[in-house]
Amino acid sequence: MKTFVFLFPQFNFSTAPKEEAYFKMLGEDELLACRMKEIHLRGKDKKNRLSLLLTKSGSHENVSPEKKPPPTNNHITPDVALKWSDSFEELLGHSDGVEIFTQFLRTEFSEENIEFWLACEDFKTTESPTKLQTKAKQIYAVFIDKEAPKEINIDHSTKVAIEKNVLQPTWSCFDAAQDKIYSLMKRDCYPRFLNSDIYLSLTKRRVPPTMIRRRSRSFVFNERTEGTAAWL
Repeated sequence: MKTFVFLFPQFNFSTAPKEEAYFKMLGEDELLACRMKEIHLRGKDKKNRLSLLLTKSGSHENVSPEKKPPPTNNHITPDVALKWSDSFEELLGHSDGVEIFTQFLRTEFSEENIEFWLACEDFKTTESPTKLQTKAKQIYAVFIDKEAPKEINIDHSTKVAIEKNVLQPTWSCFDAAQDKIYSLMKRDCYPRFLNSDIYLSLTKRRVPPTMIRRRSRSFVFNERTEGTAAWL
């Protein structure tokens, strides 16, 4: 049996706010239903406010600062892009080539390789011993350590050697790892890059010279007329 309590705020029987007096007029089931509705409305209000905030910001960059709009590559001519197919060294020797290759590696979730290689190139140009030690620790923390956010794939012995070398770093303490990553990118990533949509779109779908296949001229016999040859 439900118990109803009727209180009238206008008589000021208590100092409780009007909202509390109103809810005391309801039975247990009605009170629970009102509470559930109130929670739902509050959640909906928060969602609407978040949507309004995102709309006012004009983009989602405030929510995810690391997410940037895709760069435009309209300034890269097909002739320039085709030169990158000559060699991996030619690709990395061009700033736009490095940028496009980095974009490609992001699609394969392996951009840490080129980022590590570039960090090592910058590291070897550092003149101050103090900055050299600081950069060595940063490179180790980001790319080498077992808890590194962008850990590269190198063998255990190389990793152990680097761990010792960073205590008293020299300009060559990352050379072994850098050479391994360079070879990996040249052997595995570079050929896939030349066949990727991101690269072929820059060359206007023209096949790079190094990838042109010579037409096969196989000598076969026609089954219907023996002794008659056909060239394919």
